[in-house]
Amino acid sequence: MLNTQPNLQACDDFYEALIAAHQGLSTPESHAMNARLVLLLANHIGEQATLQHALQLARGAAVPVADRRTHQAITPVVPSHAVAA
Repeated sequence: MLNTQPNLQACDDFYEALIAAHQGLSTPESHAMNARLVLLLANHIGEQATLQHALQLARGAAVPVADRRTHQAITPVVPSHAVAA
C-alpha cells in the first residue's frame, strides 16, 4: 500500500537537494533526471500494486470514496528552473 501520509525526514533538506540537483540543467536534462529518479525510486519500491497506485495518484485519478479520509491530494511543485522569468 502506498503511504501518502507525511513520511519524509528532513523534508526541507530533501527539497533543497532536489532543487540543487536541477541547477544548471536544461529543461530536457531536468526532465531526464526526473525520469531517472522516478525509475530509481520505483525500483526501490518494487511492488507493482504500490507503483500503480502512485501512478494513479500522480495523474490525478480519483481516490475511492472509502479512502478519501486517509488520503490527501498530492500537489506537484514546479521546479524553480522551469518557471519563466
